[in-house]
Amino acid sequence: MRIYDTKLRGKVDFEPIQPGTVRMYVCGPTVYNYIHIGNARTFVSFDMIRRYLLWRGYEVDFVQNVTDVDDKIIAKANDEGRDAAEVAREYTTAFIEDMHALGVMDPTVRPRATEEIGAMIGLVKELIDGGHAYAADDGDVYFSVRSFPGYGQLSGCNIDEMEAGHRDLRTEGIGDRKRDPLDFALWKAAKPGEPAWDSPWGPGRPGWHIECSCMADKYLGLPFDIHGGGADLCFPHHENERAQSEAASGLTFARHWMHGGMLQVNSEKMSKSLGNFLLLREILKTVDPAVLRFLMLQTHYRSPLDYSTDRLDEAATALERLKNTVRTLRWAADNAAGDESVLDEAAVEGAIAAVRGAFTEAMDDDFNSPKALGVLFDFSAQANSLTAGKALGRDDGPRARALADALVELMGVFGIGEDVFCDEVQETFPSEVVALAAELAAYGGDDPQAAVEALLAVRAEARAAKDWAAADAVRDGLAALGLAVKDTPQGAQLEFTDR
Repeated sequence: MRIYDTKLRGKVDFEPIQPGTVRMYVCGPTVYNYIHIGNARTFVSFDMIRRYLLWRGYEVDFVQNVTDVDDKIIAKANDEGRDAAEVAREYTTAFIEDMHALGVMDPTVRPRATEEIGAMIGLVKELIDGGHAYAADDGDVYFSVRSFPGYGQLSGCNIDEMEAGHRDLRTEGIGDRKRDPLDFALWKAAKPGEPAWDSPWGPGRPGWHIECSCMADKYLGLPFDIHGGGADLCFPHHENERAQSEAASGLTFARHWMHGGMLQVNSEKMSKSLGNFLLLREILKTVDPAVLRFLMLQTHYRSPLDYSTDRLDEAATALERLKNTVRTLRWAADNAAGDESVLDEAAVEGAIAAVRGAFTEAMDDDFNSPKALGVLFDFSAQANSLTAGKALGRDDGPRARALADALVELMGVFGIGEDVFCDEVQETFPSEVVALAAELAAYGGDDPQAAVEALLAVRAEARAAKDWAAADAVRDGLAALGLAVKDTPQGAQLEFTDR
Protein backbone atom coordinates (compact mmCIF):
# COMPACT_ATOMS: atom_id res chain seq x y z
CA MET A 1 0.00 0.00 0.00
CA ARG A 2 1.27 3.46 -0.93
CA ILE A 3 -0.01 6.79 0.36
CA TYR A 4 0.80 10.38 -0.48
CA ASP A 5 2.68 12.05 2.38
CA THR A 6 2.31 15.84 2.43
CA LYS A 7 5.58 16.40 4.29
CA LEU A 8 7.58 14.17 1.97
CA ARG A 9 5.84 15.55 -1.16
CA GLY A 10 5.23 12.13 -2.68
CA LYS A 11 3.87 8.63 -2.34
CA VAL A 12 5.52 6.34 0.18
CA ASP A 13 5.07 2.73 1.24
CA PHE A 14 2.72 2.48 4.18
CA GLU A 15 3.43 0.12 7.05
CA PRO A 16 1.88 0.86 10.44
CA ILE A 17 4.21 1.39 13.38
CA GLN A 18 2.43 -1.35 15.31
CA PRO A 19 1.80 -4.29 12.94
CA GLY A 20 -1.89 -4.83 12.32
CA THR A 21 -3.04 -1.54 13.88
CA VAL A 22 -3.32 1.90 12.31
CA ARG A 23 -3.50 4.91 14.61
CA MET A 24 -5.10 7.95 12.96
CA TYR A 25 -5.88 11.46 14.10
CA VAL A 26 -8.16 13.67 11.99
CA CYS A 27 -8.96 17.23 13.04
CA GLY A 28 -12.62 17.71 13.89
CA PRO A 29 -14.91 20.75 13.80
CA THR A 30 -14.94 24.01 15.69
CA VAL A 31 -18.54 23.89 16.88
CA TYR A 32 -19.94 27.38 16.37
CA ASN A 33 -22.28 26.54 13.46
CA TYR A 34 -23.52 23.65 11.33
CA ILE A 35 -20.79 22.18 9.14
CA HIS A 36 -20.69 23.00 5.43
CA ILE A 37 -20.21 20.51 2.61
CA GLY A 38 -16.51 21.38 2.35
CA ASN A 39 -16.08 20.11 5.91
CA ALA A 40 -18.19 17.09 5.03
CA ARG A 41 -15.96 16.27 2.07
CA THR A 42 -12.93 15.98 4.40
CA PHE A 43 -14.80 13.79 6.87
CA VAL A 44 -16.14 11.50 4.11
CA SER A 45 -12.64 11.16 2.62
CA PHE A 46 -11.07 10.01 5.87
CA ASP A 47 -14.08 7.84 6.66
CA MET A 48 -13.45 6.09 3.34
CA ILE A 49 -9.75 5.69 4.17
CA ARG A 50 -10.62 4.28 7.59
CA ARG A 51 -13.18 1.87 6.14
CA TYR A 52 -10.71 0.62 3.54
CA LEU A 53 -8.05 -0.01 6.18
CA LEU A 54 -10.62 -1.97 8.19
CA TRP A 55 -11.58 -3.96 5.08
CA ARG A 56 -7.90 -4.76 4.53
CA GLY A 57 -7.83 -6.32 7.97
CA TYR A 58 -6.24 -3.60 10.11
CA GLU A 59 -7.52 -2.48 13.46
CA VAL A 60 -7.95 1.29 13.31
CA ASP A 61 -7.73 3.57 16.34
CA PHE A 62 -9.36 6.73 15.01
CA VAL A 63 -9.33 9.91 17.10
CA GLN A 64 -11.18 13.08 16.12
CA ASN A 65 -11.39 16.09 18.39
CA VAL A 66 -14.10 18.67 18.92
CA THR A 67 -12.94 22.25 19.43
CA ASP A 68 -15.54 23.51 21.88
CA VAL A 69 -13.77 26.67 23.07
CA ASP A 70 -12.63 29.18 20.47
CA ASP A 71 -12.93 32.82 19.39
CA LYS A 72 -15.69 31.96 16.90
CA ILE A 73 -17.74 30.14 19.53
CA ILE A 74 -17.39 33.05 21.93
CA ALA A 75 -18.37 35.54 19.23
CA LYS A 76 -21.43 33.47 18.33
CA ALA A 77 -22.48 33.26 21.97
CA ASN A 78 -22.05 37.02 22.47
CA ASP A 79 -24.05 37.79 19.32
CA GLU A 80 -26.91 35.60 20.51
CA GLY A 81 -26.71 36.49 24.19
CA ARG A 82 -25.96 32.90 25.17
CA ASP A 83 -23.35 30.99 27.13
CA ALA A 84 -20.43 29.77 25.00
CA ALA A 85 -20.68 26.28 26.47
CA GLU A 86 -24.35 26.11 25.46
CA VAL A 87 -23.49 27.08 21.87
CA ALA A 88 -20.74 24.47 21.76
CA ARG A 89 -23.03 21.72 23.08
CA GLU A 90 -25.74 22.56 20.54
CA TYR A 91 -23.44 22.41 17.54
CA THR A 92 -21.51 19.40 18.81
CA THR A 93 -24.79 17.48 18.90
CA ALA A 94 -25.69 18.81 15.45
CA PHE A 95 -22.30 17.76 14.06
CA ILE A 96 -22.69 14.20 15.31
CA GLU A 97 -26.23 14.05 13.90
CA ASP A 98 -25.00 15.28 10.52
CA MET A 99 -22.17 12.74 10.45
CA HIS A 100 -24.61 9.92 11.21
CA ALA A 101 -26.95 11.17 8.47
CA LEU A 102 -24.06 11.07 6.00
CA GLY A 103 -23.00 7.59 7.09
CA VAL A 104 -19.70 8.63 8.67
CA MET A 105 -18.56 6.25 11.40
CA ASP A 106 -18.08 7.52 14.94
CA PRO A 107 -14.41 7.86 15.93
CA THR A 108 -12.91 5.49 18.43
CA VAL A 109 -12.51 8.50 20.72
CA ARG A 110 -14.04 11.97 20.31
CA PRO A 111 -12.33 14.18 22.94
CA ARG A 112 -13.50 17.71 23.58
CA ALA A 113 -11.04 20.52 24.15
CA THR A 114 -12.66 21.70 27.38
CA GLU A 115 -12.20 18.24 28.88
CA GLU A 116 -8.43 18.25 28.26
CA ILE A 117 -7.39 21.63 29.68
CA GLY A 118 -5.13 20.10 32.32
CA ALA A 119 -3.11 18.20 29.72
CA MET A 120 -2.75 21.35 27.64
CA ILE A 121 -1.43 23.32 30.60
CA GLY A 122 1.04 20.52 31.24
CA LEU A 123 2.31 20.63 27.65
CA VAL A 124 2.68 24.41 27.77
CA LYS A 125 4.79 24.04 30.95
CA GLU A 126 7.03 21.51 29.20
CA LEU A 127 7.55 23.88 26.29
CA ILE A 128 8.43 26.79 28.60
CA ASP A 129 10.83 24.61 30.62
CA GLY A 130 12.47 23.43 27.41
CA GLY A 131 13.02 26.95 26.13
CA HIS A 132 10.48 26.65 23.32
CA ALA A 133 7.84 28.96 24.78
CA TYR A 134 7.56 32.04 26.96
CA ALA A 135 4.91 33.91 28.94
CA ALA A 136 4.17 37.51 28.06
CA ASP A 137 3.47 40.12 30.72
CA ASP A 138 -0.29 40.03 30.09
CA GLY A 139 -0.62 36.28 30.72
CA ASP A 140 -0.46 35.08 27.12
CA VAL A 141 1.99 32.27 26.36
CA TYR A 142 3.66 31.96 22.95
CA PHE A 143 5.58 29.26 21.14
CA SER A 144 8.96 30.42 19.92
CA VAL A 145 8.92 29.37 16.27
CA ARG A 146 12.67 29.89 15.75
CA SER A 147 13.44 27.51 18.60
CA PHE A 148 12.27 24.61 16.40
CA PRO A 149 14.67 24.21 13.45
CA GLY A 150 12.27 22.10 11.38
CA TYR A 151 9.48 24.68 11.28
CA GLY A 152 8.01 24.97 7.79
CA GLN A 153 9.01 21.50 6.57
CA LEU A 154 5.44 20.17 6.57
CA SER A 155 3.83 23.02 4.63
CA GLY A 156 6.88 23.97 2.61
CA CYS A 157 6.87 27.50 4.00
CA ASN A 158 10.14 29.43 4.14
CA ILE A 159 10.54 31.00 7.55
CA ASP A 160 12.32 34.12 6.23
CA GLU A 161 9.58 34.77 3.69
CA MET A 162 7.01 34.23 6.43
CA GLU A 163 8.73 36.85 8.60
CA ALA A 164 8.49 39.43 5.83
CA GLY A 165 4.80 38.74 5.49
CA HIS A 166 4.21 39.18 9.22
CA ARG A 167 5.98 42.51 9.75
CA ASP A 168 2.68 44.38 9.69
CA LEU A 169 1.67 42.64 12.91
CA ARG A 170 3.84 45.00 14.92
CA THR A 171 1.74 47.95 13.76
CA GLU A 172 -1.30 46.21 15.26
CA GLY A 173 0.31 45.88 18.66
CA ILE A 174 0.60 42.11 18.51
CA GLY A 175 4.36 42.25 18.11
CA ASP A 176 4.64 44.24 21.33
CA ARG A 177 3.66 41.12 23.26
CA LYS A 178 5.62 38.67 21.13
CA ARG A 179 9.35 38.29 20.85
CA ASP A 180 8.95 37.39 17.19
CA PRO A 181 5.95 38.10 14.94
CA LEU A 182 5.98 34.46 13.79
CA ASP A 183 5.35 33.13 17.30
CA PHE A 184 1.88 31.74 17.97
CA ALA A 185 -0.32 31.52 21.05
CA LEU A 186 -0.32 28.44 23.26
CA TRP A 187 -2.37 30.06 26.03
CA LYS A 188 -4.57 33.17 25.87
CA ALA A 189 -5.14 35.37 28.89
CA ALA A 190 -8.78 35.74 29.85
CA LYS A 191 -10.81 38.69 28.64
CA PRO A 192 -13.94 39.93 30.42
CA GLY A 193 -16.94 37.71 29.82
CA GLU A 194 -14.95 34.86 28.21
CA PRO A 195 -14.71 31.30 29.56
CA ALA A 196 -11.47 30.81 31.46
CA TRP A 197 -9.50 28.24 33.43
CA ASP A 198 -6.86 28.76 36.10
CA SER A 199 -3.24 28.32 35.00
CA PRO A 200 0.26 29.22 36.25
CA TRP A 201 0.04 32.31 33.99
CA GLY A 202 -3.33 33.43 35.26
CA PRO A 203 -6.89 32.72 34.09
CA GLY A 204 -7.19 31.99 30.41
CA ARG A 205 -7.92 29.40 27.74
CA PRO A 206 -5.84 27.34 25.32
CA GLY A 207 -4.78 28.39 21.86
CA TRP A 208 -6.27 26.44 18.97
CA HIS A 209 -3.22 24.39 18.01
CA ILE A 210 -2.28 23.04 21.44
CA GLU A 211 -5.41 20.89 21.86
CA CYS A 212 -4.68 18.52 18.98
CA SER A 213 -1.13 17.95 20.17
CA CYS A 214 -2.39 16.93 23.61
CA MET A 215 -5.26 14.75 22.40
CA ALA A 216 -3.18 12.89 19.83
CA ASP A 217 -0.50 12.13 22.40
CA LYS A 218 -2.98 11.11 25.10
CA TYR A 219 -5.17 8.81 23.00
CA LEU A 220 -2.72 7.51 20.38
CA GLY A 221 0.78 8.01 21.74
CA LEU A 222 3.78 9.34 19.80
CA PRO A 223 4.56 8.72 17.10
CA PHE A 224 1.27 7.65 15.51
CA ASP A 225 0.69 6.58 11.93
CA ILE A 226 -1.47 9.15 10.13
CA HIS A 227 -2.53 12.72 10.80
CA GLY A 228 -5.24 13.92 8.44
CA GLY A 229 -7.36 16.93 7.66
CA GLY A 230 -8.31 19.36 4.94
CA ALA A 231 -5.60 21.06 2.87
CA ASP A 232 -6.54 24.38 4.49
CA LEU A 233 -5.26 23.05 7.84
CA CYS A 234 -1.75 22.24 6.65
CA PHE A 235 -0.61 25.75 7.53
CA PRO A 236 -0.64 27.06 10.12
CA HIS A 237 -2.58 24.52 12.17
CA HIS A 238 -0.75 21.32 11.38
CA GLU A 239 2.61 23.03 11.06
CA ASN A 240 2.14 24.43 14.56
CA GLU A 241 0.91 21.14 15.99
CA ARG A 242 3.96 19.35 14.68
CA ALA A 243 6.37 22.01 15.93
CA GLN A 244 5.08 22.18 19.50
CA SER A 245 4.68 18.41 19.86
CA GLU A 246 8.11 17.53 18.54
CA ALA A 247 9.78 20.37 20.41
CA ALA A 248 8.32 19.15 23.69
CA SER A 249 8.78 15.41 23.23
CA GLY A 250 11.82 15.06 21.01
CA LEU A 251 9.79 12.46 19.11
CA THR A 252 8.22 12.38 15.68
CA PHE A 253 4.60 13.54 16.05
CA ALA A 254 2.91 11.82 13.10
CA ARG A 255 4.76 9.48 10.75
CA HIS A 256 2.57 10.45 7.78
CA TRP A 257 0.54 13.56 6.97
CA MET A 258 -2.45 13.36 4.63
CA HIS A 259 -4.55 16.26 3.38
CA GLY A 260 -7.80 16.28 1.44
CA GLY A 261 -8.53 18.64 -1.45
CA MET A 262 -10.88 21.59 -1.21
CA LEU A 263 -14.46 21.77 -2.47
CA GLN A 264 -15.81 24.25 -4.98
CA VAL A 265 -19.41 25.05 -5.88
CA ASN A 266 -20.10 25.37 -9.60
CA SER A 267 -16.35 25.80 -10.20
CA GLU A 268 -16.10 28.68 -7.72
CA LYS A 269 -14.59 28.82 -4.25
CA MET A 270 -17.30 28.35 -1.65
CA SER A 271 -17.78 31.51 0.40
CA LYS A 272 -20.54 33.47 2.09
CA SER A 273 -19.73 36.54 -0.01
CA LEU A 274 -20.52 34.62 -3.22
CA GLY A 275 -23.76 33.27 -1.80
CA ASN A 276 -22.72 29.66 -2.41
CA PHE A 277 -21.98 28.66 1.18
CA LEU A 278 -23.83 25.36 1.53
CA LEU A 279 -24.52 23.70 4.87
CA LEU A 280 -24.55 19.90 4.89
CA ARG A 281 -27.73 19.86 6.96
CA GLU A 282 -29.60 21.84 4.29
CA ILE A 283 -28.23 19.74 1.43
CA LEU A 284 -29.36 16.49 3.05
CA LYS A 285 -32.95 17.72 3.18
CA THR A 286 -33.19 17.12 -0.57
CA VAL A 287 -30.18 14.95 -1.47
CA ASP A 288 -29.80 11.23 -0.75
CA PRO A 289 -26.73 10.84 1.52
CA ALA A 290 -25.53 7.89 -0.55
CA VAL A 291 -25.62 10.03 -3.70
CA LEU A 292 -23.66 12.81 -1.98
CA ARG A 293 -21.03 10.33 -0.81
CA PHE A 294 -20.89 8.82 -4.29
CA LEU A 295 -20.31 12.26 -5.80
CA MET A 296 -17.49 12.99 -3.37
CA LEU A 297 -15.79 9.64 -4.01
CA GLN A 298 -15.86 10.09 -7.79
CA THR A 299 -12.99 12.56 -7.25
CA HIS A 300 -9.68 11.55 -5.67
CA TYR A 301 -9.55 12.70 -2.07
CA ARG A 302 -6.51 14.94 -2.71
CA SER A 303 -8.00 16.67 -5.77
CA PRO A 304 -10.35 19.68 -5.79
CA LEU A 305 -14.00 18.61 -5.94
CA ASP A 306 -16.56 20.59 -7.91
CA TYR A 307 -20.06 20.39 -6.43
CA SER A 308 -23.08 21.18 -8.62
CA THR A 309 -26.63 19.97 -9.13
CA ASP A 310 -25.62 18.57 -12.53
CA ARG A 311 -22.88 16.50 -10.95
CA LEU A 312 -25.28 15.33 -8.26
CA ASP A 313 -27.70 14.17 -10.94
CA GLU A 314 -24.89 12.33 -12.72
CA ALA A 315 -23.87 10.67 -9.47
CA ALA A 316 -27.46 9.62 -8.77
CA THR A 317 -27.73 8.05 -12.24
CA ALA A 318 -24.41 6.24 -11.86
CA LEU A 319 -25.30 4.88 -8.43
CA GLU A 320 -28.67 3.74 -9.76
CA ARG A 321 -26.87 1.67 -12.40
CA LEU A 322 -25.08 -0.28 -9.69
CA LYS A 323 -28.28 -0.63 -7.66
CA ASN A 324 -30.08 -1.96 -10.74
CA THR A 325 -27.38 -4.58 -11.22
CA VAL A 326 -27.81 -5.76 -7.65
CA ARG A 327 -31.60 -5.82 -7.96
CA THR A 328 -31.46 -7.76 -11.20
CA LEU A 329 -28.99 -10.31 -9.87
CA ARG A 330 -30.94 -10.85 -6.69
CA TRP A 331 -34.21 -11.13 -8.58
CA ALA A 332 -32.61 -13.68 -10.90
CA ALA A 333 -31.26 -15.59 -7.91
CA ASP A 334 -34.65 -15.66 -6.20
CA ASN A 335 -36.37 -16.85 -9.37
CA ALA A 336 -33.82 -19.40 -10.55
CA ALA A 337 -35.95 -22.51 -11.08
CA GLY A 338 -34.65 -24.33 -14.13
CA ASP A 339 -33.15 -27.81 -14.12
CA GLU A 340 -30.09 -26.85 -16.17
CA SER A 341 -27.33 -24.59 -14.91
CA VAL A 342 -26.25 -21.83 -17.28
CA LEU A 343 -23.70 -20.02 -15.08
CA ASP A 344 -20.21 -21.46 -15.04
CA GLU A 345 -19.14 -21.66 -11.41
CA ALA A 346 -15.46 -21.12 -12.24
CA ALA A 347 -16.31 -18.04 -14.33
CA VAL A 348 -18.32 -16.53 -11.48
CA GLU A 349 -15.60 -17.21 -8.92
CA GLY A 350 -12.99 -15.85 -11.30
CA ALA A 351 -14.94 -12.65 -11.86
CA ILE A 352 -15.31 -12.09 -8.12
CA ALA A 353 -11.63 -12.77 -7.46
CA ALA A 354 -10.63 -10.44 -10.30
CA VAL A 355 -12.76 -7.55 -9.09
CA ARG A 356 -11.42 -7.90 -5.56
CA GLY A 357 -7.86 -7.85 -6.86
CA ALA A 358 -8.39 -4.85 -9.15
CA PHE A 359 -10.30 -2.96 -6.45
CA THR A 360 -7.49 -3.57 -3.93
CA GLU A 361 -4.84 -2.51 -6.45
CA ALA A 362 -6.66 0.77 -7.06
CA MET A 363 -7.25 1.54 -3.39
CA ASP A 364 -3.73 0.51 -2.39
CA ASP A 365 -2.53 3.33 -4.66
CA ASP A 366 -3.24 6.21 -2.28
CA PHE A 367 -6.93 5.31 -1.90
CA ASN A 368 -7.78 5.94 -5.54
CA SER A 369 -11.55 5.81 -5.20
CA PRO A 370 -12.35 7.01 -8.77
CA LYS A 371 -10.30 4.17 -10.23
CA ALA A 372 -11.85 1.70 -7.80
CA LEU A 373 -15.34 2.84 -8.80
CA GLY A 374 -14.40 2.25 -12.43
CA VAL A 375 -13.44 -1.29 -11.50
CA LEU A 376 -16.86 -1.80 -9.92
CA PHE A 377 -18.69 -0.51 -13.00
CA ASP A 378 -16.71 -2.91 -15.19
CA PHE A 379 -17.66 -5.73 -12.84
CA SER A 380 -21.28 -4.63 -12.90
CA ALA A 381 -21.33 -4.87 -16.70
CA GLN A 382 -19.64 -8.26 -16.56
CA ALA A 383 -22.12 -9.58 -14.00
CA ASN A 384 -25.01 -8.38 -16.13
CA SER A 385 -23.57 -10.08 -19.20
CA LEU A 386 -23.27 -13.38 -17.33
CA THR A 387 -26.97 -13.44 -16.48
CA ALA A 388 -28.79 -11.26 -19.04
CA GLY A 389 -31.45 -13.07 -21.03
CA LYS A 390 -30.73 -16.42 -19.41
CA ALA A 391 -33.12 -18.72 -17.58
CA LEU A 392 -31.13 -19.58 -14.49
CA GLY A 393 -31.13 -23.07 -13.06
CA ARG A 394 -31.58 -23.73 -9.40
CA ASP A 395 -27.82 -24.17 -8.94
CA ASP A 396 -27.27 -20.74 -10.48
CA GLY A 397 -29.14 -18.91 -7.74
CA PRO A 398 -26.25 -18.84 -5.23
CA ARG A 399 -23.86 -17.83 -8.01
CA ALA A 400 -25.98 -14.88 -9.09
CA ARG A 401 -26.36 -13.84 -5.47
CA ALA A 402 -22.60 -14.11 -4.93
CA LEU A 403 -22.05 -11.63 -7.77
CA ALA A 404 -24.49 -9.21 -6.18
CA ASP A 405 -23.00 -9.66 -2.73
CA ALA A 406 -19.48 -8.95 -4.01
CA LEU A 407 -20.60 -5.66 -5.51
CA VAL A 408 -22.44 -4.65 -2.33
CA GLU A 409 -19.47 -5.58 -0.14
CA LEU A 410 -17.02 -3.47 -2.13
CA MET A 411 -19.40 -0.51 -2.27
CA GLY A 412 -19.61 -0.83 1.50
CA VAL A 413 -15.94 0.15 1.67
CA PHE A 414 -17.14 3.55 0.45
CA GLY A 415 -19.83 3.71 3.12
CA ILE A 416 -22.55 2.86 0.59
CA GLY A 417 -23.54 -0.55 1.83
CA GLU A 418 -26.31 -3.04 2.30
CA ASP A 419 -28.79 -0.48 3.59
CA VAL A 420 -28.66 1.23 0.17
CA PHE A 421 -28.88 -2.00 -1.82
CA CYS A 422 -31.12 -4.12 0.40
CA ASP A 423 -34.47 -3.02 -1.03
CA GLU A 424 -36.33 -5.96 -2.49
CA VAL A 425 -37.67 -5.80 -6.02
CA GLN A 426 -41.29 -5.51 -4.94
CA GLU A 427 -40.36 -2.44 -2.92
CA THR A 428 -38.57 -0.74 -5.79
CA PHE A 429 -41.06 -0.97 -8.64
CA PRO A 430 -42.00 2.60 -9.53
CA SER A 431 -45.39 3.71 -8.27
CA GLU A 432 -46.37 4.62 -11.84
CA VAL A 433 -46.93 0.92 -12.61
CA VAL A 434 -50.19 1.15 -10.66
CA ALA A 435 -51.64 3.63 -13.16
CA LEU A 436 -50.30 1.59 -16.06
CA ALA A 437 -51.95 -1.56 -14.71
CA ALA A 438 -55.22 0.30 -14.18
CA GLU A 439 -55.12 1.35 -17.83
CA LEU A 440 -53.98 -1.89 -19.43
CA ALA A 441 -54.93 -4.64 -16.96
CA ALA A 442 -58.04 -3.32 -15.19
CA TYR A 443 -56.08 -3.43 -11.93
CA GLY A 444 -57.89 -1.67 -9.10
CA GLY A 445 -55.38 -1.85 -6.25
CA ASP A 446 -52.43 0.29 -5.18
CA ASP A 447 -49.61 -2.28 -4.70
CA PRO A 448 -46.83 -1.84 -7.33
CA GLN A 449 -45.81 -5.49 -7.03
CA ALA A 450 -49.38 -6.71 -7.65
CA ALA A 451 -49.73 -4.20 -10.48
CA VAL A 452 -46.66 -5.62 -12.21
CA GLU A 453 -47.97 -9.16 -11.82
CA ALA A 454 -51.31 -8.08 -13.33
CA LEU A 455 -49.52 -6.48 -16.29
CA LEU A 456 -47.40 -9.56 -16.95
CA ALA A 457 -50.51 -11.76 -16.76
CA VAL A 458 -52.33 -9.59 -19.30
CA ARG A 459 -49.28 -9.64 -21.55
CA ALA A 460 -49.07 -13.44 -21.34
CA GLU A 461 -52.76 -13.73 -22.24
CA ALA A 462 -52.33 -11.32 -25.15
CA ARG A 463 -49.35 -13.25 -26.48
CA ALA A 464 -51.27 -16.52 -26.21
CA ALA A 465 -54.10 -14.92 -28.20
CA LYS A 466 -51.57 -13.47 -30.68
CA ASP A 467 -52.76 -9.98 -29.77
CA TRP A 468 -49.36 -8.48 -30.34
CA ALA A 469 -50.53 -4.90 -30.05
CA ALA A 470 -51.82 -5.47 -26.51
CA ALA A 471 -48.69 -7.42 -25.55
CA ASP A 472 -46.43 -4.70 -26.95
CA ALA A 473 -48.38 -2.01 -25.10
CA VAL A 474 -47.55 -3.70 -21.80
CA ARG A 475 -43.91 -4.17 -22.77
CA ASP A 476 -43.52 -0.58 -23.97
CA GLY A 477 -45.31 0.84 -20.94
CA LEU A 478 -43.00 -1.04 -18.57
CA ALA A 479 -39.94 -0.03 -20.61
CA ALA A 480 -40.89 3.62 -20.20
CA LEU A 481 -40.76 3.06 -16.44
CA GLY A 482 -37.30 1.49 -16.55
CA LEU A 483 -38.43 -2.17 -16.57
CA ALA A 484 -37.37 -4.46 -19.42
CA VAL A 485 -39.41 -7.64 -20.02
CA LYS A 486 -37.32 -10.76 -20.73
CA ASP A 487 -39.05 -13.92 -21.91
CA THR A 488 -37.55 -17.15 -20.53
CA PRO A 489 -38.70 -20.78 -20.41
CA GLN A 490 -39.89 -20.06 -16.85
CA GLY A 491 -42.02 -17.14 -18.03
CA ALA A 492 -41.51 -13.39 -18.29
CA GLN A 493 -38.86 -11.82 -16.06
CA LEU A 494 -38.14 -8.17 -15.43
CA GLU A 495 -34.78 -6.43 -15.43
CA PHE A 496 -34.24 -2.92 -14.16
CA THR A 497 -32.69 -0.59 -16.71
CA ASP A 498 -31.28 2.91 -16.31
CA ARG A 499 -34.07 5.32 -15.60
